[in-house]
Amino acid sequence: MYRDAFSGFHPVVNFIYFFLVLAFTMVFMHPLSLGISFICGLAYLVKLKGSRNAWRSLLYMLPLMLMAALINPAFNHEGQTILVYLPSGNPLTFESILYGLAAAVMLASTAVWFSCYTEVMTSDKFVYLFGRIIPALSLVLSMALRFVPRFKAKFRIVSEAQRYIGRDTASGGLLKRIKNLGTILSVMITWCLENAIETADSMKSRGYGLPGRTAFSVYRMDDRDRTALGWLGFCGFYIICGAAAGGMNWRYYPTVKCAAWGAFPISFQLIYMLLCLTPSVIDLMEERKWKHSRYKV
Repeated sequence: MYRDAFSGFHPVVNFIYFFLVLAFTMVFMHPLSLGISFICGLAYLVKLKGSRNAWRSLLYMLPLMLMAALINPAFNHEGQTILVYLPSGNPLTFESILYGLAAAVMLASTAVWFSCYTEVMTSDKFVYLFGRIIPALSLVLSMALRFVPRFKAKFRIVSEAQRYIGRDTASGGLLKRIKNLGTILSVMITWCLENAIETADSMKSRGYGLPGRTAFSVYRMDDRDRTALGWLGFCGFYIICGAAAGGMNWRYYPTVKCAAWGAFPISFQLIYMLLCLTPSVIDLMEERKWKHSRYKV
């Protein structure tokens, strides 16, 4: 059962959407583009994982954001607006601070969209897309994407089991905590190795990667998926044209300068916002249809 309507679309639609959003997030350094990507990505993550898990994920990103925001002005001294001189004698510039903040938001937005990607693009979807083109690599990537959530879930189970037998990592002396943590890590490493061997034996016994091997798939492209592909193609083409025309440019060095505001630059940002909001809009439309159908009954 899908947790949102967009996850029920064809894997090609899901993959192209996340490819476009992630590529634009990492390329466009315009503050408005970064804000749109971050807010829309966070809203979709709340829809997928719930508000508590989404904010918890964001809390883990804060150290990375602070590091990016602080490191750039500390080591990059470009820019003409000098605010103060550091003890080392290097200037602290306004432009370097702005670029550090933009880099922090870009990293956080990328992490948020990758979290959404892992929730929507399951391993079976990834294998369906690339299993015939690059069977070995698709399997490795699929296993790698599944490894982190499975490792976290297993680590939580092992930690609780160890806590019930008096080997808690949150109480006792420092040496005792380190010893208990070492025991848990030893169990986790053993589990990882055994799981890898079992997976390899299972795939080998099923003939994975052999020539002529067929595969069953439940995914079929319908009119709804074609319409979504058309919309994604339009958004991607329009935004790329806008970027090529300089409508989404933002310069940080040596002085802050952006593209002149007008109808076309605003339209580029508007289409980009609609692209990022596509899953949320689809969910709202499906919820309205569902409520309307229940009302009619």
